[in-house]
Amino acid sequence: MKEFDYIIVGGGCAGLSLAYELEIHKKLKNKTLAIVEPRNEYKRDKTWSFWKVIPHNFNDCVKKSWNNFSIKTANSSKNIKCDNFPYQSIDSGLFYKKINEKLKKNKNISFYKDLKDLNTKSSFIFNSVPSFENNQENLWQHFYGIEIETQDNFFDENTINLMDFNCEQRNSVHFFYTLPFKKNVALIETTWLSKINDNSLKDYDDQIKDYINNTLGLKNYKIIYSEQGSIPLFYPLNIKERNKINIGTLGGMTRLSTGYTFLNIQSQSKYIRENIEKIESSKIFEIKKKYQFLDKIFLRVLETHPKRMPDIFFKMFGGSSNTVIKFLSNKSNILEDLSIILRMPKWIFIRAIFGKKND
Repeated sequence: MKEFDYIIVGGGCAGLSLAYELEIHKKLKNKTLAIVEPRNEYKRDKTWSFWKVIPHNFNDCVKKSWNNFSIKTANSSKNIKCDNFPYQSIDSGLFYKKINEKLKKNKNISFYKDLKDLNTKSSFIFNSVPSFENNQENLWQHFYGIEIETQDNFFDENTINLMDFNCEQRNSVHFFYTLPFKKNVALIETTWLSKINDNSLKDYDDQIKDYINNTLGLKNYKIIYSEQGSIPLFYPLNIKERNKINIGTLGGMTRLSTGYTFLNIQSQSKYIRENIEKIESSKIFEIKKKYQFLDKIFLRVLETHPKRMPDIFFKMFGGSSNTVIKFLSNKSNILEDLSIILRMPKWIFIRAIFGKKND
């Protein structure tokens, strides 16, 4: 079996981002890399969205960028500008195509379908493939979305609907999310923050059909794409092992209060590339401890007070859009953190800090 200097397990967003970062900075000129990925072909299967708070390598994969977003509850709505930090959506199909075309030009990079086909004893492994079989009782963000095309112009293509809580909650946290790519094309997702083993929440098709027909008042459309996914709202066990680093969601790159992961993966990839020559002795790259702590408290409140969450999210966006975007994107300073914290209902968050169930 062949040996490689580096092995990336999982050729998804995290694995390919790291491989691309190493390749474009010439870190694989004299090193060999194997990427282990079982899929037979790459095609669009996900949409990765975020506020652009840092530069990234994939501007040519951005399907659309917006400078406005809205938040809605059953009783209120607000439109918010984000000129300084545009909200972007990456088309995974374009992302896969760009990276794979680049990597295939380097003869030091090889693709395999199974790790068993490689001799791993002398390799440094970057693992992005999680195993969550025993974590069904934890909170997850799970979603199903369809991209639709309408006969007539219907959507405001300049504004995304980030969270629309004006829908059934079923004792959980539920919202709809709409990305209008054109005036007659949009991705609409039903999103739940709940335990993933609750199958009563997974009638996704009915939820979306009802939202489109009755809330949006849209009858004539065709479905041109669909996607489904789940994001763990907990950190996997991430222990540093000899000659191995976990990356992506497995490496703790998901922001638990939001599910945002893409830009954190890019930052992690950059850190690994900068330290690749001494990677065995480098510290684990992680989201700052303050965000880990605050997200833990936030999710404790979410689990014990799901009915309060639409108003809590709404209040969070009540101040400067720059501040809340930076906070949700791990780029806020202490004063910005405080301005967000002070908008929250004090008593239930104080009790959550001490791990107490709220009355």
